[in-house]
Amino acid sequence: MVTRKNPIFDTATTLGKIFGFLGVSAICGVLVAGLLVPAAAVSGSAASGSIEFFDTLPAELKVDPPNQTTRILAADGSQIASVYSENRTKVSLDQISPFMKEAVIAVEDSRFFEHGGVDTTGIMRALVATARGNKQGASTITQQYVNNVLNANLAAEGNEEAIKLNGVNKGVGDKLREMKLAIALEKEFSKEQILEGYLNIVFFNRDAYGIEAASKFFFSTTAKDLTLPQSALLAGLVNSPSAFDPITNPESSKVRRDLVLGLMLNQHKISQADHDAAVATPVETKVTPARQGCAYASTAPYFCDYVLHLLENNPAYGADIKERQRLIYGGGLTITTTLDPAAQASAQEQVNASAGANPDKWGAAMIAVQPNTGKIITMAQNTTFLPTEGGFDSQVNFNVDQLDKDGNDLNGMGGAQPGSTMKPFTFAEWLNEGKTMNTVVNAAQRRYPLNFPWKNTCGTMNGAYNTAQKALGAADDLQNAEPQWYRPLTVLEGLYNSINTVTFASAAQLDFCGIQKVVDAVGLHSGLPAADGTPNPKVDMFTLGNLLGSTQTSPLTMASAFATFANDGKYCEAIAISSVTDATGKQLPAQSTTCRDAIKPEVARGVNYALQEVLNKGSGSLIQPRISTKTSFPIGAKTGTSNNNGSTWVVGHTTGLATAAWYGDPLGNQSRSGQNVTINGKFYQGIDGYMIAGPMFSKFMAQIAPGYGTNPFPAPPSNMVNGTPARTTPSTQGTTPTQAPAQPAPSAPATNSPGNNEKKD
Repeated sequence: MVTRKNPIFDTATTLGKIFGFLGVSAICGVLVAGLLVPAAAVSGSAASGSIEFFDTLPAELKVDPPNQTTRILAADGSQIASVYSENRTKVSLDQISPFMKEAVIAVEDSRFFEHGGVDTTGIMRALVATARGNKQGASTITQQYVNNVLNANLAAEGNEEAIKLNGVNKGVGDKLREMKLAIALEKEFSKEQILEGYLNIVFFNRDAYGIEAASKFFFSTTAKDLTLPQSALLAGLVNSPSAFDPITNPESSKVRRDLVLGLMLNQHKISQADHDAAVATPVETKVTPARQGCAYASTAPYFCDYVLHLLENNPAYGADIKERQRLIYGGGLTITTTLDPAAQASAQEQVNASAGANPDKWGAAMIAVQPNTGKIITMAQNTTFLPTEGGFDSQVNFNVDQLDKDGNDLNGMGGAQPGSTMKPFTFAEWLNEGKTMNTVVNAAQRRYPLNFPWKNTCGTMNGAYNTAQKALGAADDLQNAEPQWYRPLTVLEGLYNSINTVTFASAAQLDFCGIQKVVDAVGLHSGLPAADGTPNPKVDMFTLGNLLGSTQTSPLTMASAFATFANDGKYCEAIAISSVTDATGKQLPAQSTTCRDAIKPEVARGVNYALQEVLNKGSGSLIQPRISTKTSFPIGAKTGTSNNNGSTWVVGHTTGLATAAWYGDPLGNQSRSGQNVTINGKFYQGIDGYMIAGPMFSKFMAQIAPGYGTNPFPAPPSNMVNGTPARTTPSTQGTTPTQAPAQPAPSAPATNSPGNNEKKD
């Protein structure tokens, strides 16, 4: 209800301004005197000096949007999580209950529609009351809004220590400045705009800033649907959010609420019947806890955390981390990500099932990317962000590197030893050098002494496998899982059965400079910083142990590398953020698909041919994904296991989806052995890639891959598979390559026994 303006004391009029200035001068003198003498005692030079001081104060207020809640969304628009420094959702005035608007005016500024920013009548009344020993405030809603805006601006600048609170650290100058800014604000904005701004910025609770957040927090409703008693309670809360908190102080809250209802009745804003019914209503809250942050994400908390780290590390969002966090946590951003909720649910189900109750805290992680876009579709692991009774909690992300390429924190584990999932990259260089995959090599060769004539046109080799030279730093002779594999085998058979000695025998005929280029081209790097702190150092393929996967790499890195094979040789950088808009709808920098030629298309096709054989008849034959018991689809993969079985993998892809599944020890860089252990009620002499990571991968891909495309892989050139290779010079202890039919695969995947300084499976 709008009452008639007082033409004399309205500060929007010339006469009102004069009285306003005199009133301000008066209050200045009274405040200086400690509010001990009446305003009339301040006159002459004191009033003149006050007016002069008043004229020098700034008259412009920077009204930026207050801190608002940022939302992180999945690709389909569903919300993953919200983050904020102040839980606030801005709403327009027409989305606020009329009861709420009338209630806050009644209790905070009954003459709101009569004054021009400063209520001189209210000031005089407050001065008289104070002089009589009954201290009374006189700040208008406009002045309170000014104070909130000033404080919000200070908070946005990271200058919280300069924030001024009423009755705590405000001086005379602060109050005068507030008054002048209020008068100036009324000239620029309508009463409705000021009221809307005030209701959106005012503090109700540490988890509720603004009327929309307060409505949801205290009553699980919206500002538009607030009832009369609810509105009166929230309006009364503004004066002292702690003293009148309906949760902790319901009796005081009711007294204050009923006071507001009485004022509304006296000011003819509600009827007697409405007043009586509202007073008779008990104070009842229906709290919706404001659970902000990735720890309370509805899905994919670690993906959510990864997205926030990407933004916090992006200089486009601010000059330093504090400035970026102020924008991210207070800018009301809408962050749309690449996450597929349905795929994420499937991935989460598989990693959770992998270890059951998991008292020994084994880790499971799975991540999937789209080969032709780099979009991260899922990112799951078998831990919770927050502690749970009897559960496994961790805030470390098992799927990503410790640092980004610029050395900024990603909160990642830094990866795990990939084992034999590294073998396809040596195989790729074999094909790249024009060799055929059915070439026979000597898999009986187990010794590679310190003086072995490796070919490396751009570096120096490190390492040796020769028990006789252990005193000189060499490792024991190479080992395979089972004795029948120490014989001539094709390079193809060596890959799909994961034979260590075949990988070395083929590498002995290659230029290691070429192997390094393949590994670099598909984005492989260590997930841990180098000894000198360099982030993401490349996997050094001149160190022999890395042929079998001794450098830690993250599941995201491995999935993206295998996606290159699926994408006909093009590598696409992984991305998680599709778009970001601020509270005004302005687009902010996001991520876009960035791809490059990495390996020749025919080489990628040859690798895909071989990786399909891994699942058809090789080390992954027990984990072939099937839509039904009889129906499968084109898919390739590679299993991998570290030397002590503390890190196990399956990494593979269809034409439309590449996935890395990892299972192992997340607590000590895989130093804990995965041998002679019981997991999920089952005893394992040694965990291998196909045993636990394998079913995770298989079930997920069977459920999700068809939706992303399972077209047949393009066939490699026929001579790459069956052609007669050129004669090559045999290695020191090798045999001359010849053509030979592939040997039959064993009836079940081989389980590798421990070797020394080599990776298995």
